[in-house]
Amino acid sequence: MKFYFSTRHIPGLQGLPLTERVKRLDNAAKQLSVPEKTLLNILKLLVFVPVFALILQTASNWTSLLWAGVVFLLYPLIIKPIQYSICAKYIAQPSSKENA
Repeated sequence: MKFYFSTRHIPGLQGLPLTERVKRLDNAAKQLSVPEKTLLNILKLLVFVPVFALILQTASNWTSLLWAGVVFLLYPLIIKPIQYSICAKYIAQPSSKENA
């Protein structure tokens, strides 16, 4: 599976405006199978649960709030490329007639 860090790099979405890319990506996300949705949700939990655990520790260690922020900022770097890569197979590829 190829990882896409931006919607601009997905073959079926190249050359489209941002709103159209988001719309097509949303439609592709609706077509995900149950195991794929489960995988994405578990990965999201693996990012969010440590954030809340670190926030709870702020009473005894204020630097844990900074670590919570760092972990939360990792969300788009970890989850989004995986989501784009899984959804890419559900996005229709441009036909050769449209390219000509």
